Amino acid sequence: MNDTQIIRGVKSGNEAAINYAINKYSKLMWHIAGTVLKNVAPAEDIEECVADVFIYLWENPDKFSGQRGNLKSWLSMVAKSKAIDRYRQLSKANEVSLNEEILVESMGVLDNILSCELKRELIAAVNALGEPDREIIIRRYYYQQKPKEIGFILDVPVKQIENRLYRSKLKLHKTISLESGRY
Repeated sequence: MNDTQIIRGVKSGNEAAINYAINKYSKLMWHIAGTVLKNVAPAEDIEECVADVFIYLWENPDKFSGQRGNLKSWLSMVAKSKAIDRYRQLSKANEVSLNEEILVESMGVLDNILSCELKRELIAAVNALGEPDREIIIRRYYYQQKPKEIGFILDVPVKQIENRLYRSKLKLHKTISLESGRY
C-alpha cells in the first residue's frame, strides 16, 4: 500500500489500512517518542504516545496532505508533537517542591558527612536563591536532569541554564561559608 491507498482506506473506515500503517510505521514512532520521553517517562507512556499518533490518524485522515510531504514525515511530526505534549504534561505533574525532607533524603552518601546544621544552612541557602535559580539547582542536583532537559522544560537556552548553575553554586558556596564562619 502507498500513502494514498492508506489514507483512502482510513477515510473509508478500513481497519486493514490503519493496521498496515501501524505495522509499517510503529517502530519509527516508538523511536521518535522514545527520544523525546527518555529519562522522563516509562515505556507505558511512550506506548500510549505512539497509540495516540495512530488514533489521531484514524480520527483525522483529512489533515494529511500528500502535496506537503509523505505519510511517514507527517506521522513523524505528529509523534514528535504528541511526545512533546506528554513531556510537558509530565514535567508539570512533577512540580518541584523543596522542603527539608526532600533535600536531606537526596544527600545519600553526603548524609554521613554533613551535619544537620550544614544541611539546614544548605536548604535555607537554596530557598534564598529565588526563582528560576532555585528550581534549576533542584532539577540539576536532586532530579539529576541534564542542563539540556532543564532548558527544554523551562524554555530557556542551555547556555543560560549552565551560567545560572555556575552562579548559583558560587552564591551557595559563599552563603554557606559566611554562615559557617569558614570563608
